[in-house]
Amino acid sequence: MTPTQHTKSDRNWGTERPAPTTAMILHPVLPPAREGVAIATRPPDAALAEAAGLAAAITLDVADARCVRVNRPVAATLLGGGQVSDLGAVIDEAGIELVVMDASLTPIQQRNLERAWKVKVIDRTGLILEIFGERARTREGQLQVELAHLTYQRSRLVRSWTHLERQRGGAGFLGGPGESQIELDRRIIDDRIVHLKRQLEEVRRTRGIHRSARERVPYPVVALVGYTNAGKSTLFNRLTRSDVMAEDLLFATLDPTMRSIDLPFGTKAILSDTVGFISDLPTHLVAAFRATLEEVQGADLILHIRDISHPETEAQRADVLAVLRSLDIDVDDPALVREVWNKADRLSPDRRASLSTAGDALLVSASTGEGIEALRRSVTEQLNRDRRTVTLRVPLADGAVLAWLYSHGKVLDRCDGEEASDVTVSLAPIDLGRLAKQHPGLLSAPPS
Repeated sequence: MTPTQHTKSDRNWGTERPAPTTAMILHPVLPPAREGVAIATRPPDAALAEAAGLAAAITLDVADARCVRVNRPVAATLLGGGQVSDLGAVIDEAGIELVVMDASLTPIQQRNLERAWKVKVIDRTGLILEIFGERARTREGQLQVELAHLTYQRSRLVRSWTHLERQRGGAGFLGGPGESQIELDRRIIDDRIVHLKRQLEEVRRTRGIHRSARERVPYPVVALVGYTNAGKSTLFNRLTRSDVMAEDLLFATLDPTMRSIDLPFGTKAILSDTVGFISDLPTHLVAAFRATLEEVQGADLILHIRDISHPETEAQRADVLAVLRSLDIDVDDPALVREVWNKADRLSPDRRASLSTAGDALLVSASTGEGIEALRRSVTEQLNRDRRTVTLRVPLADGAVLAWLYSHGKVLDRCDGEEASDVTVSLAPIDLGRLAKQHPGLLSAPPS
């Protein structure tokens, strides 16, 4: 396939080439926003570096990356006519096959730039979708990626087909009199979107069944969230002794992973690793991954993992909190959301010293293991903050209940009699409720 040829689905483009595609990354530096619209919080160079990192996530060969100042955006191409012409000469000379515009392009802008430069052009959303399409491994992840992609493509039919000018006449269910090809194509996409949403609804129901099963166990859920490449998967592997894919790449993890974890004092929990967030994450991407993000919404504790060594860590923090707020999560509740500052091994001594008095977040290094035990203790204390101490009289013959108390609670005292043991144990409210429901006769004294 030559650079000027287009397929009906751009999602397949990133996997059809056996060799890396030569790409140019352009970050438009737009004029200050007006009428109350927020101005970008990142310096242009930092935004360009992130875009290059996204390109590296799908092994593009970035031959050129530059910021382009746009004094007055042009409706047809975003860039000015002179800039389009000058960049076209660079693209032709360098043999560029793909241009990534680190901005949101309208379908018309994308089509016009492709015509002017005679190469493939994708915007930031298209690049993220390419990464998602390449990384999705589970059936659920693939469904969510396809839904997000089709929602994106629906508005871009103007450039995705070469036969849109044709009119489809005649009768029958394939199209009414005078129905244009673009209308038919849009209807096909709409039907597929409806079908995908039904399948994802089945995923939600299945997740609901699994969540109910966990509640019957029951173990609390601890969710890891954070900006992409903050080190969530490395930390997940460190805490659970697993081997989830963890690489120094943006969006190395796409499909959610859950594992049980043993914490101090006999506490057990389920740890959930989720997809990373990123600035300017398209709304329809968040909507498509809502089934996955429901695990975050239902978590008993959310650990916000930050790459504290990153120069844009504060801006990344703001982006993550914005996504959490969009999920109706109270990010200001310290009992629900706790910050963990990762990659401590990359800090300079001065930076480390300045952080020691900057707050109550935990400083860790998932790579070296620094601070991991302190994190485990902190998570345990947070999950057990509402624990209650009760005294139970357990028949000596009922060894299963005694074993359960030792595995789910912290036994503070035990006095064995001839027929029963008086056990004083500290239990989480959820475990106490389960015990009272299954063995109501065990309580010999009110909770202290």
